Amino acid sequence: MSVQVTGAMAVVVSDVPQAHDPEQSSAVLATLALLSGLVMLGLGLARLGSLVRYIPTAVLIGFINAVALNIMLGQLDNFTGYDSQGDNRLSRALDTVLHVVQLSWSACLVGGITILLVLWLERTALGAMSMVVTVIIGSALAAALALLPFAEPVLQLNSLATVPNTLPGLSLPDISLVPELVLPALSLALVGLVQGAGISGSIANPDGRFPDPSADFRGQGVANLAASMFQGMPVGGSMSATSLVRAAGSKSALANLVAAAVIAVTILALGPVIGLVAMPALAGLLMLVGFRTLKIHDMLMVWRTGPIQAAVIAVTFVLTLLIPLQYSVLTGVGLAIILHISRQANRTVVKRWIFDSGTVLPREAAPPATLAAGDLVVLVPYGSLFFAAAPVFEKQLPEIPTRCERAVVVIRLRGKEDLGSTFIRTLESYARKLSEAGGTLLLSGLSQRAFEQFVTTGAISALGREHIFLAREHVGESLSEAIAFAEVWQRS
Repeated sequence: MSVQVTGAMAVVVSDVPQAHDPEQSSAVLATLALLSGLVMLGLGLARLGSLVRYIPTAVLIGFINAVALNIMLGQLDNFTGYDSQGDNRLSRALDTVLHVVQLSWSACLVGGITILLVLWLERTALGAMSMVVTVIIGSALAAALALLPFAEPVLQLNSLATVPNTLPGLSLPDISLVPELVLPALSLALVGLVQGAGISGSIANPDGRFPDPSADFRGQGVANLAASMFQGMPVGGSMSATSLVRAAGSKSALANLVAAAVIAVTILALGPVIGLVAMPALAGLLMLVGFRTLKIHDMLMVWRTGPIQAAVIAVTFVLTLLIPLQYSVLTGVGLAIILHISRQANRTVVKRWIFDSGTVLPREAAPPATLAAGDLVVLVPYGSLFFAAAPVFEKQLPEIPTRCERAVVVIRLRGKEDLGSTFIRTLESYARKLSEAGGTLLLSGLSQRAFEQFVTTGAISALGREHIFLAREHVGESLSEAIAFAEVWQRS
C-alpha cells in the first residue's frame, strides 16, 4: 500500500480555514498530521481495524463520489484562467458558467489538449508515464503560447508557490491549535483509514497473506507522525498510487521507498523546473483523475437498495459539496446511525404462537387486540429489543381491559441478551397493569445475563421470581414449563 497525500484528504485540508493563513499554515498542517496520526496509531494499537466495516457503504460511496466531483470543480479556476467567486465549489462553478466570456482561451486550450493527450498516450507504450509526459507537453505549449502577442499568459506553478530545491526541514506541531483542529483531524483519520481499508479489500498482498486492518492503521499512523515532523500534510492509503506502483511491476513495499528516493532526488535536482508546470495542464490532469474516481454505478446500486440508503447517500453527497468535508462525512455517519436505529426499531414484530391440539409445533398469528378473561397468550418478539424498539414492542401487546380474570400472557425472550432498562421498564409496567386486572405475565427463555438485568434494575419484584423461566439446554423446554405453570395458575 502506498501511503501519501490523497485527493480526498487534500480536499478536507483545503476546507480547514486555518490552513489558508500564510503565517501558521505550516504549523496547522503539522498539527493536523500529528492528530490524525495519533488517532490512527491509537486505533491500530487497540486492534480496532474492524471498525471500518461499521461505516455504512452509502456514506462511503456518497462521500467518495462527492470528493471526486469536488476535485473536478476545484480545478475549474486553474483550467479556465477565471477567478470565480462563491461560498463553495458549486457556487463558484456556477459563477464560472455565468462568466464564460471571461474565460482564458489559452488556459482552456492547454487544459483541453492535456486531457486529450493523456487519453491517447496512455494507450501507447508510455502507459502510466503518459501523465508525466503530457504535463510536460502541456507546459511547453503554454510557454509557446506566451510568445504570441495576442495570447493571454498562462498561470504557472511558481506564480502560486515557490518550489525549493531542498528537502523539508523539521517543523514541530503547534499544541495550541489542537482544540480547533480536533474535528478536521478526526475526519482526516476517518477518510484515510477508510481509503486504506478499501485498498486492503480490493488489492491482494503479493505474498497471499490476508490483510490486517489494524496493522494498516498503525502504519498510516506512523506515517502521519513522521509527516508532522517534516512539514508534511496528513497522509493515508492511496488507491491510485498503490495501483500505479503495482502496475509498474513492484513486488514488495521496498518499491515505495524507492519512489520516495526518486521524488527526493527530483526535488533536489529539478525544483525550479517543476515551478514551470502550467496550472491548466495540471488542472486538466487532476480533473481527469477526479472523473475516473466517480463511481456512478455504485451510487445507482445504493440508490436502488431502498429509501433509507438513498437518503443517506443523497445527504452525504450534497453536504460534501456544500459544507466543509470534515463536517459532511461525520454528519453522514451520524445520519446513517440515526436511520439505522429507526429502521431496526420499526422492524420489531410481535407474533402469537398458537399450539393446536395434537401437535407440538406452533403456528403464528397476530396478537389479539384485547385480552379476555381466561386467555393464555404466548407472544414471541422478533427483531432487536433495544431502547428505541420498546415503544414499538409495547404498541403490539394486547390491550388490557379493566378486568381480565385469570388471563395469562407468556413472552418468550430466548436469545435476547441485552434487554436494556427501557425495555425492562416496559415489561414491568405491563406486568403491573395485567396483575391489577386479574391476570399475570410470565417470561420464558431468559438467559442468565438477561435475568440478572431484571434483578439489578429491581423489576424482579414487579414480575415475581416464580414468573420467570430461565432458558434450558433444549429449545422450548422453558416455554413448556411456563405454559404448564399458567394452566395450573388458571385452575387454582
